[in-house]
Amino acid sequence: MAEVLAEPMGAGGDPGRPLYFMYRDLARNDHDRAWLEGHVLRYDATVIPPGRVGGEYVKTKGHFHPENRVGVRFPEVYEVVTGKAHFLLQTWMADDVVLVEGSAGDVVVIPPGYGHVTINPGEEELVLANIVSTAFSSEYGPYVKRHGAAYYEMADGTLAPNPAYEDPAPIRLAAPAAVPAFCTGRKSPLYSLVGKEKCLDYLNRPEKYGKAFSGCLRDLAEQPACAPMP
Repeated sequence: MAEVLAEPMGAGGDPGRPLYFMYRDLARNDHDRAWLEGHVLRYDATVIPPGRVGGEYVKTKGHFHPENRVGVRFPEVYEVVTGKAHFLLQTWMADDVVLVEGSAGDVVVIPPGYGHVTINPGEEELVLANIVSTAFSSEYGPYVKRHGAAYYEMADGTLAPNPAYEDPAPIRLAAPAAVPAFCTGRKSPLYSLVGKEKCLDYLNRPEKYGKAFSGCLRDLAEQPACAPMP
């Protein structure tokens, strides 16, 4: 994590303490696990305790997804189970940067072509669930190479530009939006979609759902919060 922090040494913090925890390949029973495996999917959980690393809120390392067999990058979907989350999305060139604010019950779709970092800006533990394709491995290298995302969210409320980026786009604020094609919304817990093939098909075949991705977030400035799928 030192490679992606605003202050690599954590301003004197404990360099050995865990910043967050990932629990992968979860299921409530053998039937659900077999269904997920048969559909090339995985249900995970991430727990991010509250805290600071130097002047920065605790966050995940950040990653992009590679392209599928037809050249479209894989998407992902998250649910905020408890706590408050900031999802910092950016395109490969950082010509679009979106900060999505989520609270318990919100479901956030990460569209193709966007890398993402998750930040805990609150004073309580943040618990996330996600479903993602198992057909790929996440790409952490772009974030490591540029020492993190295009911006660092500092505990004083500022969003500090990362000097490793020459000209990142200004941050746009957005909120999660329900996507009927993906069966997402505040009344649909993510795990309830396990077993529903049509609701999760987009995670492996994003090329079929370009229009749905374009409306996956609600821009607070009333502009499109997600570009159409590349």
